Amino acid sequence: MTHEPDVEARRARRQGVAVALATSAYGISFGALAVASGLDVWQTCVLSLVMFTGGSQFAFIGVMASGGLSAAPAAIASAALLGVRNVAYGMRMSPVIGPGWPKRLAAAHFTIDESTAVSLAQTSPRARTLGFWVTGVAIYIGWNATTLAGALLGDVLGDPRAYGLDAAAAAAFLALLWPRLRSRQAIAVGAAAAVVAACLTPWLMPGLPVLIAALVAVAVGWFNWLGRPAPENGAQRAGRTP
Repeated sequence: MTHEPDVEARRARRQGVAVALATSAYGISFGALAVASGLDVWQTCVLSLVMFTGGSQFAFIGVMASGGLSAAPAAIASAALLGVRNVAYGMRMSPVIGPGWPKRLAAAHFTIDESTAVSLAQTSPRARTLGFWVTGVAIYIGWNATTLAGALLGDVLGDPRAYGLDAAAAAAFLALLWPRLRSRQAIAVGAAAAVVAACLTPWLMPGLPVLIAALVAVAVGWFNWLGRPAPENGAQRAGRTP
């Protein structure tokens, strides 16, 4: 007879591997675009190995491509702003990772959008921990492998954006998010953050729309505008007179 924890653990592993495959495919785009922006193959690979933040990497090479070496300070600032969200992820994932500095230091490099999303999509503590590590490690390996492939094959591939690989990563996020949108409040939080980010992206430097959208999501969730009133506890009901 299959125990429920085993089922949850398998589900966490499957989700982690599925998200890793979708996200790793997007690494081909980064490798090709980085080389097209002026980085050589080794610089591209080192950037992925050390930075490993996805969106921050794209922001970095995007600014560098537009301004060359003189744009390095702006590129670093944009990448740093996008990376700030990982600090919030780290705070949320701290109970999942557990105590111990060696383990926390190792987990810090794998605390990204995808590993956090897969972990929080699970229901049991063991499945959350497993989902985090499987997703983070699998994406790290896959992302760096496809970055190398994209950097080496950039000229052969042509414009990597034509393949729609960025949509694969977004689809993986949507698949994780969709089951959690079961209440009006959850839908309101997601919709408010998405609208704010979409409206601000053309006007602000990379990173700021994400941070502002996160603050809007916190505000909407905090005030619980569309949520149900909290149920009264037993003591309150017992003390009520008919």
